Amino acid sequence: MNRTDRLYALVEELRAVAPRPRSARWLAERFGVSVRTVERDLSALQQSGLPIWAEPGRTGGYVIDATATLWPTGFTPDEALAVLVGLGTLQRGPFRQAAATAVRKVLAVMPEDDARRARALASRVHLLEPADDAPVLPAFAAALRADRVVRLRYRDRSGSESVREVEPLGSIGKTGDWYLIAWCRLRDGVRAFRGDRVLSIELTDERPQPRTLRREDLDIPYGRLRSVTEHVD
Repeated sequence: MNRTDRLYALVEELRAVAPRPRSARWLAERFGVSVRTVERDLSALQQSGLPIWAEPGRTGGYVIDATATLWPTGFTPDEALAVLVGLGTLQRGPFRQAAATAVRKVLAVMPEDDARRARALASRVHLLEPADDAPVLPAFAAALRADRVVRLRYRDRSGSESVREVEPLGSIGKTGDWYLIAWCRLRDGVRAFRGDRVLSIELTDERPQPRTLRREDLDIPYGRLRSVTEHVD
């Protein structure tokens, strides 16, 4: 049994007996490997985000939340490279923290040889980026997923600062820059707020009314706008 199959089997074994524990020694005998190998595999599963924990004591062992499932990781070398490169392109934007942890999780649950090769291949891919890296606040991503009215302190291109209450509708990435697309209550219309000009982001408790973002609302005179899931069936 290769490591990928063993990882799946470990999860299914723990799920089958949950909430009762299985000891590392029992699992090692079950899968014909050493206790150290089982503990390393369980650590990798924990690092990938699965809710597995150890219960102490003579009758203790490892337990998993029975509703947990293991994300499939049977990537081809090209697929693994594409995932790492795609996540790597996010290192300058508002999703950089999530992208960094996602890379660690992907590599943690891949077979060791495949993970090593994927990392080596990805290290050959480089990105040419501006030297003056203006950070986008991590709260940018929180504003997108919170379904709340957001209070922004914003500096426009002329340097003027203002406070806006906005209703986030989406985001656009363009050549390294990220824009929060939102209904601006001050301007009573859809506006694009460049991420590196947002000085502070405060989530309020107010839920905005449902709005539909139309392509014509964005008034983008160049390029082609597409969703990141456009080619995902």
